[in-house]
Amino acid sequence: MKLSGSQIIIEVLIEQGCDCIFGYPGGQVINIYDALYEYQDRIKHVLTAHEQGASHAADGYARSTGKTGVVLATSGPGATNLVTGIATAYLDSVPMVAITGNVPCSLLGRDSFQEVDICGITLPITKHNYIVKDINELADTLREAFLLARSGRPGPVLVDIPKDVQIAQTEFSNKPVAPALPVPVADEADLEEAAKLIAESKKPYIYCGGGVISGNAGAEIEKFADIIDAPIGCSLMGISSVPFSNPRFLGMQGMHGHYASSMAQAEADLVICAGARFSDRATGNKNVYVRNCRIIHIDIDAAELDKNISSDIGIAGDIKDTLSKLISMVEKKQNTEWNAQIEKFKADEAASLKKSDAMTPYDIVDAVNEKMPENAVIVTDVGQHQMWVAQRYRFEQSRKFISSGGLGTMGFGLGAAIGSYEATKDPVVLFTGDGSFGMNLNELATAVSDNVPVIIVVMNNGVLGMVRQWQTLFFDKHYSNTTLDKRQTKFTKIAEAFGALGFSAINTDELKKALDEAIASKRPCVIDCAISEDEFVLPMLPPGGSIDNIITHIGG
Repeated sequence: MKLSGSQIIIEVLIEQGCDCIFGYPGGQVINIYDALYEYQDRIKHVLTAHEQGASHAADGYARSTGKTGVVLATSGPGATNLVTGIATAYLDSVPMVAITGNVPCSLLGRDSFQEVDICGITLPITKHNYIVKDINELADTLREAFLLARSGRPGPVLVDIPKDVQIAQTEFSNKPVAPALPVPVADEADLEEAAKLIAESKKPYIYCGGGVISGNAGAEIEKFADIIDAPIGCSLMGISSVPFSNPRFLGMQGMHGHYASSMAQAEADLVICAGARFSDRATGNKNVYVRNCRIIHIDIDAAELDKNISSDIGIAGDIKDTLSKLISMVEKKQNTEWNAQIEKFKADEAASLKKSDAMTPYDIVDAVNEKMPENAVIVTDVGQHQMWVAQRYRFEQSRKFISSGGLGTMGFGLGAAIGSYEATKDPVVLFTGDGSFGMNLNELATAVSDNVPVIIVVMNNGVLGMVRQWQTLFFDKHYSNTTLDKRQTKFTKIAEAFGALGFSAINTDELKKALDEAIASKRPCVIDCAISEDEFVLPMLPPGGSIDNIITHIGG
């Protein structure tokens, strides 16, 4: 059948299993939006308040399902507004296809109205990108974009489509969805060496990254840990890779990780890393990080091996497959003394938690955890609240923690929450701070318009808390531009102005009452929770520091 380029775009999206896209119309994609009107009974489009919100929504859709998220924007400022969202997805290995319109081919390179070289701009933050100048190449280019986005280590791919290609017509026929591209198979000799190191180890520690989630390897991690009798820690992106209730799970390690998890890594004689990149926030001083241990690093992306930490054995391969093979090669172990040491770390951590009569961030997280079902999707923005949630929330199911890790994108949360809900229809809670919320709160309009019953919990301390914490600890309390002085800004009134419900809470009783009303309403809700500006995220490893410098409390 003969179709226009715009119709072909939508046909391929449907063919690839896309049921919902996020975007914002404009002059150079008006033909695509005309096709969306024609196909509205077969694919949903969510109109966001801003293209950045659309990109984060596509990201949240992908993180919560493992499917490829799709975002659509016009040329020029529409395309450049996607950049932060594309970079966020790239740093966290999220499968996304970004489709942008551009001026007709004859006007490219002439500084035409709203023309920008979006391929050049996004080259460092995409797995690949394309500009399609021939209608006959459009369908297969889009298919290849989806294939690349989901194959191997996932990531974003951009397809830029000039307007004349959208208008032109050609013959089109559907094709079966291509299987994912092959990935490296773990080398047998490397597996044997790894099994030998594991057998020799008396204090093994398993470190899970986001690759365990994208590789659907949580069950293998749990089985592996039981066989080699090892505790499990994780990076920020690895949260929810295994259930919080697993007695071996110690939580996140690193700069703001759990004391027990970070101490277990520091004392381990073997760290088995699966699907993490050993980022600076996770390791601190790299020389100290490896002083007591040997490293086995498993990753689907060979480029990550020995990039940040030199491993004793680097294994490039699919994590699920590699772990399955390792499980069959190792003997069951019992590390009695190591387990006793781990229990001591856990007891020390429990004893270090401070008590307070005021509502603490942990009280807020606990209250939400108590009220929400296990299948709730928990989204965060970036800052202190993000770390408190990462430390405290008890995740029992995979893909239920949605947060910007690598790029640390303030303003990520509300768009991602909307995308997560559109993907799963599960209950959604966004934890945010007054700083992050102010970045993209315009997406409240999207939540209201699309009946997304997101519950937004604002930890409101009147400051940019994480930066202020650093200023307190390392800059002699020079609070330069971190006091927001926005107490007169009433988030409850802002919520009501957008058509959402607004609540405020200064203690846990008020918070629990607000949560009950918010859940029952099945509407977008904002709960403004007052906390002290002096609440800190602890423990903390100083930047560039190590476990030797860990800060567990402030003052007396």
